[in-house]
Amino acid sequence: MGVSAGGRGAQRGSAVVVGAGVGGLATAIGLRRTGWEVTVLERRAEPERYGTAFGIHPTAQAALDRLGLGGALRVRAVPYRDARIRRPDGRVLAALPLERIERTAGRPELLISRPYLIEALLAELARLGGTDIAYGRAYEASAAQGADLLVGADGINSAVRGAHFEGGSRPRELGTTAWIGTAGFETGVYGETWGRGRFFGMTPVEPGRTNWYATVPEATTAEDLRAAFADWHDPIPRVLADTDPQTWIRYRMRHLHPALPSFTRTAGPGPVVLVGDAAHAMTPNLGQGACTALLDAEAFTRAVAAHGAGSLPAALRAYDGERRRSAQRAAFGSRTLHRFMTVRHPALRDALVGLLPG
Repeated sequence: MGVSAGGRGAQRGSAVVVGAGVGGLATAIGLRRTGWEVTVLERRAEPERYGTAFGIHPTAQAALDRLGLGGALRVRAVPYRDARIRRPDGRVLAALPLERIERTAGRPELLISRPYLIEALLAELARLGGTDIAYGRAYEASAAQGADLLVGADGINSAVRGAHFEGGSRPRELGTTAWIGTAGFETGVYGETWGRGRFFGMTPVEPGRTNWYATVPEATTAEDLRAAFADWHDPIPRVLADTDPQTWIRYRMRHLHPALPSFTRTAGPGPVVLVGDAAHAMTPNLGQGACTALLDAEAFTRAVAAHGAGSLPAALRAYDGERRRSAQRAAFGSRTLHRFMTVRHPALRDALVGLLPG
């Protein structure tokens, strides 16, 4: 059952959502389904249509179902199964716990193209009507004037967080460079390969294509990246050789630190809430970035529906109580896994991983 107007939630309000990524659009959808008036501000001049694949955990799939978007997800998503952790020579160390996840949840992990998920969210907002998305408009102090609520969904460099939240939480670099891309063929070999200070991952994304991602401390060019994996097991060198570097995305890996003491603020000129990377940006190692943003959006808008615009402080407390510790645990776990995956002396790490079910 999705978020809907009714009960105390019939008392409606107005919100300004800063950021038109996954978390911001999902929050706008949840608020619109509750009957709120919503304006979305996006500093980019047009919708984001870059990126490769998102992993959507069953818990995030359930959140999308409650937001009324489960059907759109399943039309284009592919299940993620039969993935392994390998050494650079191709030896299998362990299986990723995908079978256990599917058995426990009753549904598999899904992978979906990031551009398609953004388009599906935009299409749902258009279907609901009543939402203005202002592209090319960055956040400024007067943006939320007259609105009942300000939502910061503007990513790791959040202007909303910087303006309204204290505590020194800011982006911190990890000293590694991440690359992502899409190969124009299906490798049939999925999972992650862990080496000395670097790793390479491959997943399905849609028929005839493979999503890949890699982290290397010293790689600054496409040639560096290819050289770093030239002697790794097939099909890794083929994936890098056969895909156009012009389509690769490169970024410095960062996370938000220290953890925020609250995702909400009620003091001052008006209520403010953070969702997604603005609240808890994490390394991508657990594949939970999009999932946590969706869970944030659904939990927050469900709390608003339950409490109504007249009880926003209670809604914000409920949201913070449900999501903050869970999201911050995921962020800590992802950062810890990053360190474990990229150790410089991997013999002990590989021995420990080899003890996991194969």
